[in-house]
Order: sequence, then structure tokens, then C-alpha cells
Amino acid sequence: MKNQHLTVKKYFFCKTLDIFLNHGKIIFVKVIKSLSKKLKIFIRRFLQMNNTDIAKKVIEALGGRENVNSVAHCATRLRVMVKDEGKIDKNTVENLEKVQGAFFNSGQYQIIFGTGTVNKIYDEVVALGLPTSSKDDMKAEAAKQGNWFQRAIRTFGDVFVPILPAIVATGLFMGVRGAIAQDQVLALFGTTADAFKATDFYTYTVVLTDTAFAFFPALICWSAFRVFGGNPIIGLVLGLMMVNSALPNAWEVAGQATKFAVDPSKDILDKIANMDVLGSLKFTSEVTATKVHPIYFFGFIPVVGYQNSVLPAFFVGLFGAKFEKWLHKKIPDVLDLLLVPFLTFLVMSILGLFVIGPVFHIVESYVLNGTEFLLSLPFGLAGLIIGAVHQLIVVTGVHHIFNLLESQLVSQTGKDPFNAIITAAMTAQAGATLAVAVKTKSKKLKALAFPAALSAGLGITEPAIFGVNLRFVKPFVIGLGAGAVGGWLASIMGLAGTSFGITIIPGTLLYLNGQLLQYIFMVVLTTGLSFVLTYMFGYKDEETAEEKAETEKLVEEEITGNVPAALQDETIISPIVGQAVALSDVDDPVFSSGAMGRGIAIKPSEGVVYAPADAEVTIAFATGHAYGLKTANGAEILIHVGIDTVSMGGEGFDQKVAQGDKVKAGDVLGTFEAEKITAAGLDDTTMVIVTNTADYTSVTPVAEGALAKGDAIIEVKA
Repeated sequence: MKNQHLTVKKYFFCKTLDIFLNHGKIIFVKVIKSLSKKLKIFIRRFLQMNNTDIAKKVIEALGGRENVNSVAHCATRLRVMVKDEGKIDKNTVENLEKVQGAFFNSGQYQIIFGTGTVNKIYDEVVALGLPTSSKDDMKAEAAKQGNWFQRAIRTFGDVFVPILPAIVATGLFMGVRGAIAQDQVLALFGTTADAFKATDFYTYTVVLTDTAFAFFPALICWSAFRVFGGNPIIGLVLGLMMVNSALPNAWEVAGQATKFAVDPSKDILDKIANMDVLGSLKFTSEVTATKVHPIYFFGFIPVVGYQNSVLPAFFVGLFGAKFEKWLHKKIPDVLDLLLVPFLTFLVMSILGLFVIGPVFHIVESYVLNGTEFLLSLPFGLAGLIIGAVHQLIVVTGVHHIFNLLESQLVSQTGKDPFNAIITAAMTAQAGATLAVAVKTKSKKLKALAFPAALSAGLGITEPAIFGVNLRFVKPFVIGLGAGAVGGWLASIMGLAGTSFGITIIPGTLLYLNGQLLQYIFMVVLTTGLSFVLTYMFGYKDEETAEEKAETEKLVEEEITGNVPAALQDETIISPIVGQAVALSDVDDPVFSSGAMGRGIAIKPSEGVVYAPADAEVTIAFATGHAYGLKTANGAEILIHVGIDTVSMGGEGFDQKVAQGDKVKAGDVLGTFEAEKITAAGLDDTTMVIVTNTADYTSVTPVAEGALAKGDAIIEVKA
């Protein structure tokens, strides 16, 4: 019995000891792991650059203080005006801690730090001696950036961009009509091309397709007056004077009135661009025997209408706006309304019809002839050359010159061979970016590259070029090579769009003239070639990239003490009353590429900004153009009213909250005047971004069409 008792005691002793040792082992392991983690964080914290160090590195990479004219910042970006772009070490800038990307835009070198960080870096660089700049300083500096040629081309772009929607829509109408007018389609309805052109429906299509080009000079003159500071309505009327029906029609004078048109001066369906087997371009048109002569003033000055012209209208707008502004300075206010429009119309109509028009019409003819000569090079050489260099031209910022050339081709011939070649160059860059996105293990790079590739597929390549391809060089170079192949293929196949301004996926609508399958084949082949070559030879993934990103996040949390609580699913409501717009359609690569996170854009119809959820205000810029919030469920939201509106310096904005305020969903954060944003030449589209997108399994925009206060716009899933 005693031995049995001892055995039981021994058993319990051994069992207790075993339990103690096992638990002790577990506790010991936990302690070691905890100490190891704290030591790891301590080392990371010790090694990490603070904001002052980053600011010093930024200044050094910019070429030193002496290379910086001024510095400013908006909600997400440090905006720097530099003296010599060549002195910037772009690779160093893009690889600095906390930098999410960098690129040139509007004459500024913009470094993306993100909300909450950029203002701290800005304070540090200012403390280190960099000069600050006002909104007027930034505009003046931006206007001086580049050589005279770059500034001139940028100005051409500023004039053409506002009228692109009308030209694109016209091109789409032409594509649809071209598809309907195919013999095979008409045969289904038991009719022929001649019979179709005699119908009232065809007359309606002529109205849709020819109005914009018939009054093209009026559109250009209106836009030029707007850009150069004149009254756009005066510009519009001057442009209409240039195509007044009392003047001999330019097409009739040239003996090129098409015989099937309801108005024989306007129909351009039959002026089809044909390609021979060597890729040589031949523009042909069917004409009537009627010959109309110009009016001769003073016996030697020929005067005609300027239908479909570009350069005469542009320079009438340029000189007219300058002349009007000069008159405003010279004429007393009491007579201003009476005399300024009268004298502007009188003087500019004379100069436009008798001097500017004839001179620049000749210049325009030489430009068009030179363009046609380039496109007529044999063996598809034009496509090969342009496809190879187009995205290099984009990097230099002078790619708007193609707007001038394409507008002339479309207005004079009804076709744009440049569009397919440019599409090849752009889709090649999209393919290269997509390859990087697929191959990389870095979550940060994936989050940047996938949206950038999508943006490029929709015709906006800047995020792909500046955010990904140029950063690694080889993807960009491979994209140039694949673009050359695609451009050559486009020339050989004789691809020509019915308009310009849209490419790749949206651009398919310009090839409903019987070339859709060839266009799709060219796009798929070019994209695939660029993707495969980049994936195999153009990008080597850095295995430490993701670890570095995780380290930065851990250290940031340790330093700030803001270890986030568990995120929860949430629905974000609309902070703006207006119209939903896809974020990829926003004209700002930082937002459209998704570099700041996923979200949605809104075209406002009211000037009130509401809280999109119960949240704390983490950022409230004094300029009132942007707000940062952190919701009760952990979502970090940026509301950015307009594009580049930081340049307005708060004018037209009224902020109602301050940093640290607690708000409820629907509370007013601030107000803005959309008219003042538009008057400043800026876009009032408002972006709503979930900046901590990477912390969620999904961030999904759910809104379409009109938005009212409180409508759901984004769903986030933890």
C-alpha cells in the first residue's frame, strides 16, 4: 500500500514537472520571439531614415539647392521647379524611402509621398533652405519650362485638348456610318451604296459626321482665344467668319467637292485613304467637274473660305486674343464694351482673310504635303520609325504636335493613319508594364503596375512610362522595339482611323470601316510581343522589395505607436453630388494609375463636400482643396477636389473642419466654387481614394451615373 502511495506521488510529481517544463518551454520560446521581434524593430528603427534624412536625400538627388527654383506641395505630391532637369538623379529619387513615384508634369517635377507624409517632407526641405512658391510663381515657372519649341507644342496641345471630344465623337459617327455603308451590310437591307446615299437617313449622317469639320476653324479659334486670354465668344465668331457661306468654299475652289454629298463641300466619306502593297499611302477623292474660283481683292489677293483649316484659325485666335487684351488696356472703361469687340472683329477679319489666312494656308499645305510624304514611305517605314520614337516623344513632352498633324489629315482626308501607328507604340508600353506587374513579387509594385497597364490600355501611357517602365529602363526599351514592329504592321496593312484622340481599347470604335479585325490583330500581336520579351528578358524581380515594404510599415507603426486595429468591412458614401467617373479616366496619372490607391472620381454638380463616413479628420489643408479622413472601421480616405487645384491657393474654397475633428457621415467638410476652378483653366473632377487599399482584400467602386448625397460609391472588404 505504501509503495502504491509512493508510486502515485511519484507519478503526480513527474506529471507536474513535465507540465511545468513543457509550459516553461512554450513561455521561453514566446519570450525569445518577443525579444527577437523587438530587437528586429529596434534595428530597423535605428537604420531607418527620418524625414530630415529623406529631405536631405531629396535635395541632393534634385541636384542640390542651387538647382531648385522653388518648392510647393499638394495633398499627395512635393512639387519642385528645377533649373536643369538633367541634374536630377531620378533613379535615386524613386528609390528613396516613402517615395511612391515621381514624374514631370506641367513643368514641375512631382514626387509622390502620399497624404500625411508630403507635408512633413515639405516642412523639412523648407527648413533646409529650399525656396517656397506661391500659385502665381508655380504657374509662371511652369510656363517658362522647356525650350521655345516645347512651349509652342505644349500651347498647341492646350488649344486642341478642349475640342477633342467633338472630334472623337465625329470620328465615331464616321466609323459607324462606314460600317453601315459596307456593301455586305447594305446587301442585308436590299440596297446599294448609291441608293443609300440618296436617303434622308444618309443626310442625317452627314449632319453628324461633317458639322465639326465644316466649322473646325470656329472651334479652333474659340479655343485659342480661351488659351491666350481673350473672349472665347469673339474667337468663335471670328472663326465662323472664316467659313462664312458668302466666301467661296475651299473644297470647291480646289475642285474637290464630292458628288454624293447633300452639301457638296462637306461630305468626306468618299475621300478614302488606300494603301498599296508596299505600304505607300495614296489619298484619292471623287470630284465633280465644277470649278469655283476665289474672290480677288485689289486684283491680286485671293480670298476663300477656310473650311477644314487648322493653322489659319489658330493664328487668327492667337493674334486676335493678344489684340483684344491690348485694346482693353488702351480703351477707357466707359467705351470698352462698345469699341473692343467692334475693333477686334474689324481688324482681325481683315488680317485673317487677307494676310494671316493666305500666308498660313500655304504653310499648312506644306505641312500636310510633308506629312503625306512621310506616310507614303515604302515598305511601311513610316510606321516603323514613328512606332519606335513616339513614346520617346511623349517623354520629351512635345507629342502634342501629332494633334496638329492628325487634325489636318482628318479634316482634309477623313482618315488618320497616325492613329494606328501611335496605338502600336502605346500598347507596347502597356504590354511591358503588364509583364512587370505579373512577374514582380512586390505588392507595392503590383499595386502600381497593374492599374498603370490598364490605364495604358485605355490610351493613357504616362503612369506606365514614368511609374514603371522608365524606372527599370529595359521594359521601356523593349516597348519601343515592339512599338516599331506594331507600327510597321499598321502601315503595311494600311490601317487608318476615322478620327484621332482615342487609342487601343476605345480606339476600336475608329475602325468600324472594315478594318476592325486587322486593328485588333495588330494590337494583340504588339502587346503580346512586348509582354513576352519583357517577362523573359526585360525585368528581374528584386526579392527583397516586399520585405522592404513590410519593414517600412512595421517601423512606421512602431515609431508612431499607431498599430492599426483590425479592419472591418465598410461602405463609403458619396461626399459629392454629381456624376460618377471611372478613376482610370481622370486626367492625372497619380490618381488614374492607382498609385494612391483604388477609388472613384466624381464630376461635381454642387459645390459641397460631405463626410463619406463616421471618421476623424486627419488632414485638412488650409487651401481647402483636399481632406484626409480615417473612418471608425479603419479605412483611410482622401478626398481631392479638382486636379492641380492646390495652385489656386485656397481661392474659391471654404474649409469647415480642422485636423482632429470628429465627423459623422454627411457632415459638411467644406465648400468650393466650381466656376472659379474652371475659370482658372483647371478640372473640377473630385477623386475619392482609399489610400490604404493594400490593407484590404478588395476595394470596389460600386457607383455609376448620377450620385446624390449618401449614395454608396465604394465597398471595402477586410
